[in-house]
Amino acid sequence: MDQHEFEQFVLENGKNILRFCRLTCQDTESGDELYQDTMLKLLGKRQQLDSQQNVQSYALSISILLWKNKKKKYANRNRLIPMESMDAMEHDKISELKEESAPSPETCILQADEKKMIQKIVADLPEKFRIPIHLYYSADLSIQEIAETLKIPEGTVKSRLNKARQLLKKELEEIGYDR
Repeated sequence: MDQHEFEQFVLENGKNILRFCRLTCQDTESGDELYQDTMLKLLGKRQQLDSQQNVQSYALSISILLWKNKKKKYANRNRLIPMESMDAMEHDKISELKEESAPSPETCILQADEKKMIQKIVADLPEKFRIPIHLYYSADLSIQEIAETLKIPEGTVKSRLNKARQLLKKELEEIGYDR
């Protein structure tokens, strides 16, 4: 992969990878740092990459490995010196409605609260369910691509996505969400 192909890859896939990194870290600053580390590592391996390969899947697997390594490092440090809890993830702006009329302020607030509530529940899911959910919904990867990225069978990806959806539904029902 040459410099131009790498730049094109970043333009086309950078936002999805950044979103995945931020959701994985549950913190904008840490997510940005993970994104930079991922891109630096990918840039270093650029000569080994073939533009015909699924480079996005490879980049996401790099970010997962870097995140797990960083998580282990902080867990070891946290045993010695407890760290304060991380700030809540900075949320993206509410997506624009397709309708021509602007939504009311109440609608915007309700949508933002709903989004925060769902993101909090997803963030509290166990890692083995949370990562496939982020890859599927945030990075827009197919089940096959997720399986390749995580190096697990497609059936396992499907069952983890299904279980994550069930857990999400259960949590939403418990708090009275009726949509």
